[in-house]
Amino acid sequence: MLTFRDLTVKTGDKELLKKLSFDIFDGETVCIMGPNGAGKSSLCKALMHHPSYSITKGQILYNHKDITNLTTSEIAMLGIYYINQTPVEIEGITNAEMIRTALISKGEKVDIFAFNKQCNEVLKKLDLPKSFLHRNINEGMSGGERKKNELFGMWMLKPSFVILDEIDSGLDVDALKVVGENLRDYQRETGATLLLITHQQKLIDILKPSKIVILNQGEIVKIGDYSLAKEIEVSGFSSFTRTNEESKEGFHE
Repeated sequence: MLTFRDLTVKTGDKELLKKLSFDIFDGETVCIMGPNGAGKSSLCKALMHHPSYSITKGQILYNHKDITNLTTSEIAMLGIYYINQTPVEIEGITNAEMIRTALISKGEKVDIFAFNKQCNEVLKKLDLPKSFLHRNINEGMSGGERKKNELFGMWMLKPSFVILDEIDSGLDVDALKVVGENLRDYQRETGATLLLITHQQKLIDILKPSKIVILNQGEIVKIGDYSLAKEIEVSGFSSFTRTNEESKEGFHE
């Protein structure tokens, strides 16, 4: 379970998030929506303790443990996996080297034959060639290939909580279907929790989030179920412009 409790976040002198409070329960898919600049990506970066984002008030709890002041590495070691909008290239380190090192750092023993077999099975799921195993991380890859490559890491490392910050950006129709179905299958297989940021209704339809959280100007303006995404698809965000007492009900469900 992940809990945001009165979370206030700044970058420099600019306040990005204001007293956000809501819960994400184990195995749940939660979708964060809102207009551009609402604070969606800022929430993800604050959760992962990005150095440019400062938590000035409030707490983040994961399985009742206060992770507000942990380092990014410490947060990742708890099983939280972050896929951002533009995964970076890392020259000189192959996917295989990165995955093996990460598994060993978790205390797992890596049998090279079993490892290669599992890698090839995952690459097939993602419609990626076997050569990706020995390519440098995201180097020379298209936007869609990078997102699939990040999902390759997800399947291999088996995180319990996955943050997806506009994973649909840069994907064509076919790639979006592969990505969406892989996320759905991963959650079904592992029971993982998904925190999704997207404007893509097709991805929402595949993953069917149980909770929609709408942000605007750094504040929560509405929390609802899957039907709320359909409402936004029809009418946009124009009716969700400010907080009110009614929308605040049920933040700690």
